[in-house]
Amino acid sequence: MTYNTSLLNKRTEKIKQKRLIGHLKRGTGGPTLIFFGGIHGNEPSGVSALDGLFNTLERRKNEFQVNGEIFGLCGNLPALKGGVRFVDRDLNRLWTPPELDRIFEGNVNDLKSEETEAFEIYHLLREILLNSAPPFYFIDFHTTSADTIPFITINDALINRKFAQQFPVPIILGIEEYLEGPLLSFINTKGYVCIGFESGKHSDPVSITNSEAMAWLCLQQAGVFKEAPSDLFTEQNRVLENATKGNTHFYEITFRESITDSDNFMMYPGFENFDWVKKGVLLANLNGEEKEATKNTLIFMPLYQKQGEEGYFYIRRIGNWALRLSARIRKLKAHKWITLLPGIRGTKEGGLGVMVDLRVARFFSKALFHLLGYRSKKIDKNHLVIYNRELMANSDMYKDCPWYK
Repeated sequence: MTYNTSLLNKRTEKIKQKRLIGHLKRGTGGPTLIFFGGIHGNEPSGVSALDGLFNTLERRKNEFQVNGEIFGLCGNLPALKGGVRFVDRDLNRLWTPPELDRIFEGNVNDLKSEETEAFEIYHLLREILLNSAPPFYFIDFHTTSADTIPFITINDALINRKFAQQFPVPIILGIEEYLEGPLLSFINTKGYVCIGFESGKHSDPVSITNSEAMAWLCLQQAGVFKEAPSDLFTEQNRVLENATKGNTHFYEITFRESITDSDNFMMYPGFENFDWVKKGVLLANLNGEEKEATKNTLIFMPLYQKQGEEGYFYIRRIGNWALRLSARIRKLKAHKWITLLPGIRGTKEGGLGVMVDLRVARFFSKALFHLLGYRSKKIDKNHLVIYNRELMANSDMYKDCPWYK
């Protein structure tokens, strides 16, 4: 498949109309960071933040000594132009092997709006990975429809966990088990460090400030700067510390209220991310049915917009002891002995996943699989396929990075 190199140089007058927000390369042998903004078109804060980042790097270039390469990429151009989450399909749900195969094997002229966007982004990323230097870092900026403090979402490989811990924000694990086809989950299967950063509410200008602060700190932690203004990173760190009110805990998603385009969903007003709700509290109305909290829990990402496939989530806090234990167990290479357990066997494809027969292994909880470094995908009522996050991770690429040690 031929890659159109003009994508890298695409320029228009308005930010919302260009794929490449900014590009900077200096020195040799440094890391490569790829930032995304506007994967959802009603979330332009990341695009604005990246534009501010590159403007500052250019305006104050004599104050920075850079060794590495930085890309700022605009996600869903048509949706950004229209101010909607997506035009035809959610761009952040297309990154599965079947969807990508269908997009690449079909006639490019028959592709829907977001399918064309995925086609172009895929080839742009391929070009970057072929021509830029490792280690690679991928950071995707988003905002939410509800009021929220900033937070990070990651697939729970240790390389992601360790990098995410460098920032003064809460970290959410397990979202990849509830979403089908996010861009970062696809990139994670290639072994690279990936973090999603939710900077605040869509309409809040502070979301731009938080995203820009996160971008600066990512560059610092990845080792892009040999020299930079001494107070810059202290100030950006303070921005996020103030925004998160000191919350740097880990959380895990335990439930998703799934909805479709044909559903009539209305989240009741007043809920914010990380709000504690008691069992029985009315949360939403779905197709005329009152939805109430089924237990005492923390509410996460309540949906206050028309487009979306998740009404809300439940999350719970993870203790530090559990995080330490899981890291130690993963280092013991649990994947080598997990198939010795009853009801668990290798898949035909082999390698990264194993099949769990729930009729035999029903006494194994999802929490155990998470502890061992696996994420699960339900195939039918009797079977799960669980995938080893650590086998997917290209840990050797990051072994010499200060944050990984």
